[in-house]
Amino acid sequence: MTVRPRRLVLLGHPVSHSLSPVFQNAALQSAGVPIRYEALDVEPGDLRETLRGLVDEGAAGNVTIPHKEAVAAACDRLTPLADRVGAVNTFWVDDSGDLVGDNTDVAGFAHLAIGVLGEHPGHLRVTVLGAGGAAAAVLAAVEQWPDCHVVLAGRSGRRLRNLAHRFRIVQAVCGDTVQSVRDAQVIVNATPVGQSDASLPTPVAALAPDAAVLDLVCRKGDTAWVRQARLAGHRASGGLPMLVEQGALAFERWLAIPAPRALMWRTACEAS
Repeated sequence: MTVRPRRLVLLGHPVSHSLSPVFQNAALQSAGVPIRYEALDVEPGDLRETLRGLVDEGAAGNVTIPHKEAVAAACDRLTPLADRVGAVNTFWVDDSGDLVGDNTDVAGFAHLAIGVLGEHPGHLRVTVLGAGGAAAAVLAAVEQWPDCHVVLAGRSGRRLRNLAHRFRIVQAVCGDTVQSVRDAQVIVNATPVGQSDASLPTPVAALAPDAAVLDLVCRKGDTAWVRQARLAGHRASGGLPMLVEQGALAFERWLAIPAPRALMWRTACEAS
Protein backbone atom coordinates (compact mmCIF):
# COMPACT_ATOMS: atom_id res chain seq x y z
CA MET A 1 0.00 0.00 0.00
CA THR A 2 1.14 3.58 -0.64
CA VAL A 3 -1.06 5.61 1.73
CA ARG A 4 -0.35 5.48 5.46
CA PRO A 5 -3.58 4.75 7.34
CA ARG A 6 -5.06 7.43 9.56
CA ARG A 7 -6.60 4.90 11.92
CA LEU A 8 -5.94 1.25 12.85
CA VAL A 9 -8.67 -1.03 14.17
CA LEU A 10 -9.54 -4.63 14.97
CA LEU A 11 -13.03 -5.69 13.86
CA GLY A 12 -14.70 -8.59 15.65
CA HIS A 13 -17.48 -9.68 17.95
CA PRO A 14 -16.47 -10.02 20.72
CA VAL A 15 -13.00 -8.43 20.81
CA SER A 16 -12.45 -7.39 24.42
CA HIS A 17 -10.24 -10.45 25.02
CA SER A 18 -7.84 -9.69 22.17
CA LEU A 19 -4.14 -9.11 22.79
CA SER A 20 -3.67 -7.41 19.42
CA PRO A 21 -4.06 -3.83 20.72
CA VAL A 22 -1.43 -4.48 23.37
CA PHE A 23 1.38 -5.56 21.06
CA GLN A 24 0.35 -3.43 18.09
CA ASN A 25 0.37 -0.24 20.16
CA ALA A 26 3.76 -1.16 21.59
CA ALA A 27 5.05 -1.64 18.04
CA LEU A 28 3.55 1.65 16.83
CA GLN A 29 5.07 3.57 19.73
CA SER A 30 8.47 1.94 19.19
CA ALA A 31 8.37 2.88 15.49
CA GLY A 32 7.36 6.46 16.23
CA VAL A 33 4.07 6.13 14.35
CA PRO A 34 1.48 8.50 15.87
CA ILE A 35 -1.51 6.16 15.49
CA ARG A 36 -3.38 4.11 18.08
CA TYR A 37 -4.70 0.63 17.32
CA GLU A 38 -8.16 0.05 18.81
CA ALA A 39 -10.55 -2.86 19.09
CA LEU A 40 -14.05 -2.31 17.70
CA ASP A 41 -16.80 -4.70 18.74
CA VAL A 42 -19.06 -4.79 15.69
CA GLU A 43 -22.30 -6.74 15.47
CA PRO A 44 -22.62 -8.65 12.17
CA GLY A 45 -25.55 -6.50 11.14
CA ASP A 46 -23.47 -3.34 11.54
CA LEU A 47 -20.39 -4.54 9.65
CA ARG A 48 -21.14 -3.05 6.22
CA GLU A 49 -21.87 0.40 7.61
CA THR A 50 -18.77 0.27 9.83
CA LEU A 51 -16.58 -0.67 6.86
CA ARG A 52 -17.97 2.21 4.80
CA GLY A 53 -17.09 4.62 7.58
CA LEU A 54 -13.59 3.17 7.91
CA VAL A 55 -12.99 3.51 4.18
CA ASP A 56 -14.05 7.17 4.36
CA GLU A 57 -11.59 7.67 7.22
CA GLY A 58 -8.73 6.02 5.35
CA ALA A 59 -8.43 3.37 8.05
CA ALA A 60 -6.75 -0.02 8.00
CA GLY A 61 -6.81 -2.94 10.36
CA ASN A 62 -7.38 -6.54 11.25
CA VAL A 63 -10.46 -8.76 11.26
CA THR A 64 -11.30 -11.58 13.62
CA ILE A 65 -14.24 -13.90 14.33
CA PRO A 66 -16.94 -13.78 12.99
CA HIS A 67 -16.25 -11.24 10.23
CA LYS A 68 -13.38 -12.63 8.11
CA GLU A 69 -15.49 -14.04 5.30
CA ALA A 70 -17.93 -11.13 5.32
CA VAL A 71 -15.09 -8.59 5.00
CA ALA A 72 -13.67 -10.60 2.10
CA ALA A 73 -17.02 -10.30 0.34
CA ALA A 74 -17.12 -6.55 1.02
CA CYS A 75 -13.65 -5.72 -0.32
CA ASP A 76 -13.16 -4.03 -3.68
CA ARG A 77 -10.03 -6.08 -4.25
CA LEU A 78 -8.41 -9.14 -2.67
CA THR A 79 -4.82 -10.31 -2.79
CA PRO A 80 -4.45 -13.69 -4.50
CA LEU A 81 -3.96 -15.37 -1.12
CA ALA A 82 -7.04 -13.78 0.44
CA ASP A 83 -9.01 -14.84 -2.62
CA ARG A 84 -7.72 -18.40 -2.23
CA VAL A 85 -8.68 -18.51 1.44
CA GLY A 86 -11.99 -16.70 0.96
CA ALA A 87 -11.34 -14.76 4.16
CA VAL A 88 -9.66 -11.50 5.14
CA ASN A 89 -7.86 -10.76 8.39
CA THR A 90 -5.93 -7.67 7.21
CA PHE A 91 -7.30 -4.73 5.23
CA TRP A 92 -6.43 -1.23 4.10
CA VAL A 93 -7.62 1.51 1.76
CA ASP A 94 -5.37 2.05 -1.26
CA ASP A 95 -4.57 5.36 -2.96
CA SER A 96 -7.57 5.01 -5.27
CA GLY A 97 -9.95 4.63 -2.32
CA ASP A 98 -10.52 0.89 -2.77
CA LEU A 99 -10.87 -1.43 0.20
CA VAL A 100 -8.18 -4.11 -0.16
CA GLY A 101 -8.19 -7.40 1.74
CA ASP A 102 -5.28 -9.70 2.50
CA ASN A 103 -4.75 -12.77 4.63
CA THR A 104 -1.75 -12.95 6.95
CA ASP A 105 -3.26 -15.82 8.95
CA VAL A 106 -1.79 -18.32 6.47
CA ALA A 107 1.79 -17.28 7.18
CA GLY A 108 0.93 -16.86 10.85
CA PHE A 109 -0.25 -20.46 11.05
CA ALA A 110 2.83 -21.68 9.18
CA HIS A 111 4.98 -19.89 11.77
CA LEU A 112 3.08 -21.59 14.60
CA ALA A 113 3.30 -25.01 12.98
CA ILE A 114 7.02 -24.78 12.28
CA GLY A 115 7.63 -23.88 15.91
CA VAL A 116 5.93 -27.09 17.02
CA LEU A 117 6.60 -29.52 14.17
CA GLY A 118 10.01 -28.39 12.90
CA GLU A 119 11.33 -26.52 9.89
CA HIS A 120 9.86 -28.60 7.06
CA PRO A 121 6.41 -30.03 7.90
CA GLY A 122 5.23 -32.69 5.50
CA HIS A 123 4.00 -36.26 5.03
CA LEU A 124 1.39 -35.77 7.73
CA ARG A 125 -2.15 -36.82 8.52
CA VAL A 126 -3.86 -33.65 9.73
CA THR A 127 -7.27 -33.11 11.28
CA VAL A 128 -8.67 -29.58 11.17
CA LEU A 129 -11.57 -28.83 13.50
CA GLY A 130 -13.72 -26.07 12.07
CA ALA A 131 -15.09 -24.84 8.76
CA GLY A 132 -14.73 -21.06 8.85
CA GLY A 133 -12.14 -18.56 7.71
CA ALA A 134 -9.52 -19.76 10.19
CA ALA A 135 -9.87 -23.34 8.93
CA ALA A 136 -9.51 -22.14 5.35
CA ALA A 137 -6.28 -20.32 6.26
CA VAL A 138 -4.94 -23.51 7.82
CA LEU A 139 -5.77 -25.48 4.68
CA ALA A 140 -4.08 -22.85 2.49
CA ALA A 141 -0.92 -23.31 4.57
CA VAL A 142 -1.04 -27.11 4.72
CA GLU A 143 -1.58 -27.44 0.97
CA GLN A 144 1.92 -25.99 0.55
CA TRP A 145 3.46 -28.84 2.58
CA PRO A 146 4.41 -32.03 0.72
CA ASP A 147 2.21 -35.13 0.88
CA CYS A 148 -0.25 -34.05 3.57
CA HIS A 149 -3.79 -35.35 3.88
CA VAL A 150 -6.54 -33.63 5.84
CA VAL A 151 -9.73 -34.67 7.57
CA LEU A 152 -12.12 -31.77 8.23
CA ALA A 153 -14.41 -32.08 11.22
CA GLY A 154 -17.21 -29.93 12.57
CA ARG A 155 -20.92 -29.45 12.96
CA SER A 156 -21.75 -27.69 9.67
CA GLY A 157 -21.85 -30.32 6.95
CA ARG A 158 -22.46 -27.79 4.18
CA ARG A 159 -19.50 -25.59 5.14
CA LEU A 160 -17.24 -28.61 5.56
CA ARG A 161 -18.17 -29.90 2.10
CA ASN A 162 -17.59 -26.47 0.56
CA LEU A 163 -14.07 -26.33 2.02
CA ALA A 164 -13.36 -29.90 0.95
CA HIS A 165 -14.39 -29.01 -2.59
CA ARG A 166 -12.02 -26.02 -2.66
CA PHE A 167 -8.97 -27.76 -1.15
CA ARG A 168 -7.95 -31.06 -2.72
CA ILE A 169 -5.81 -32.04 0.26
CA VAL A 170 -9.05 -32.72 2.17
CA GLN A 171 -9.70 -36.45 1.95
CA ALA A 172 -12.75 -36.68 4.17
CA VAL A 173 -15.22 -34.68 6.24
CA CYS A 174 -16.52 -35.89 9.56
CA GLY A 175 -19.21 -34.76 11.96
CA ASP A 176 -17.70 -36.72 14.86
CA THR A 177 -14.63 -34.92 16.18
CA VAL A 178 -13.58 -37.88 18.31
CA GLN A 179 -13.53 -40.21 15.32
CA SER A 180 -11.78 -37.61 13.16
CA VAL A 181 -8.67 -37.35 15.37
CA ARG A 182 -7.92 -41.01 16.10
CA ASP A 183 -5.27 -41.47 13.41
CA ALA A 184 -4.16 -37.85 13.04
CA GLN A 185 -0.56 -36.81 13.60
CA VAL A 186 -1.51 -33.13 13.87
CA ILE A 187 -4.79 -31.75 15.18
CA VAL A 188 -5.66 -28.09 14.64
CA ASN A 189 -8.46 -26.39 16.51
CA ALA A 190 -9.73 -23.66 14.18
CA THR A 191 -12.91 -23.03 16.19
CA PRO A 192 -13.55 -20.62 19.11
CA VAL A 193 -14.07 -23.55 21.50
CA GLY A 194 -12.09 -22.92 24.68
CA GLN A 195 -11.88 -19.16 24.23
CA SER A 196 -14.04 -18.27 27.22
CA ASP A 197 -14.27 -21.47 29.28
CA ALA A 198 -12.69 -24.90 29.81
CA SER A 199 -14.50 -26.57 26.93
CA LEU A 200 -12.45 -28.93 24.77
CA PRO A 201 -12.82 -29.17 20.97
CA THR A 202 -12.19 -32.92 21.32
CA PRO A 203 -11.06 -35.08 24.28
CA VAL A 204 -7.31 -35.39 24.74
CA ALA A 205 -7.82 -39.09 25.46
CA ALA A 206 -8.97 -39.54 21.86
CA LEU A 207 -5.64 -38.38 20.40
CA ALA A 208 -2.95 -40.73 19.12
CA PRO A 209 0.00 -40.87 21.55
CA ASP A 210 2.37 -38.97 19.25
CA ALA A 211 -0.14 -36.41 17.96
CA ALA A 212 0.73 -32.71 18.04
CA VAL A 213 -1.89 -30.16 19.10
CA LEU A 214 -2.16 -26.71 17.53
CA ASP A 215 -4.90 -24.56 19.06
CA LEU A 216 -5.53 -21.29 17.25
CA VAL A 217 -7.35 -19.92 20.29
CA CYS A 218 -5.37 -17.39 22.32
CA ARG A 219 -6.14 -16.93 25.98
CA LYS A 220 -4.23 -16.16 29.15
CA GLY A 221 -2.53 -19.26 30.51
CA ASP A 222 -3.44 -21.23 27.35
CA THR A 223 -6.64 -23.16 26.75
CA ALA A 224 -7.66 -26.17 28.82
CA TRP A 225 -7.10 -28.31 25.71
CA VAL A 226 -3.48 -27.22 25.33
CA ARG A 227 -2.79 -27.63 29.06
CA GLN A 228 -4.30 -31.12 29.16
CA ALA A 229 -2.48 -32.15 25.99
CA ARG A 230 0.88 -31.10 27.44
CA LEU A 231 0.17 -32.97 30.66
CA ALA A 232 -0.53 -36.08 28.56
CA GLY A 233 2.85 -35.74 26.83
CA HIS A 234 1.77 -34.17 23.54
CA ARG A 235 3.58 -31.38 21.77
CA ALA A 236 1.07 -28.55 22.02
CA SER A 237 0.82 -24.82 21.47
CA GLY A 238 -1.84 -22.19 21.73
CA GLY A 239 -2.35 -19.53 19.11
CA LEU A 240 -0.10 -16.78 20.47
CA PRO A 241 2.79 -17.34 18.01
CA MET A 242 0.30 -17.20 15.12
CA LEU A 243 -1.40 -14.10 16.51
CA VAL A 244 1.83 -12.16 16.85
CA GLU A 245 3.22 -13.21 13.45
CA GLN A 246 0.04 -12.39 11.54
CA GLY A 247 0.00 -9.06 13.37
CA ALA A 248 3.62 -8.35 12.47
CA LEU A 249 2.91 -9.09 8.82
CA ALA A 250 -0.16 -6.84 8.92
CA PHE A 251 1.94 -4.04 10.48
CA GLU A 252 4.33 -4.33 7.54
CA ARG A 253 1.47 -4.26 5.01
CA TRP A 254 -0.01 -1.09 6.52
CA LEU A 255 3.17 0.88 7.13
CA ALA A 256 5.80 -0.54 4.74
CA ILE A 257 8.38 -0.68 7.54
CA PRO A 258 9.81 -3.72 9.38
CA ALA A 259 7.75 -4.89 12.34
CA PRO A 260 9.58 -4.99 15.70
CA ARG A 261 8.80 -8.69 16.18
CA ALA A 262 10.87 -9.19 19.33
CA LEU A 263 9.06 -6.32 21.06
CA MET A 264 5.66 -7.50 19.86
CA TRP A 265 6.32 -11.03 21.09
CA ARG A 266 7.65 -9.87 24.47
CA THR A 267 4.71 -7.53 24.99
CA ALA A 268 2.18 -10.22 24.04
CA CYS A 269 3.81 -12.76 26.36
CA GLU A 270 3.79 -10.30 29.26
CA ALA A 271 0.09 -9.62 28.69
CA SER A 272 -0.84 -13.28 28.40
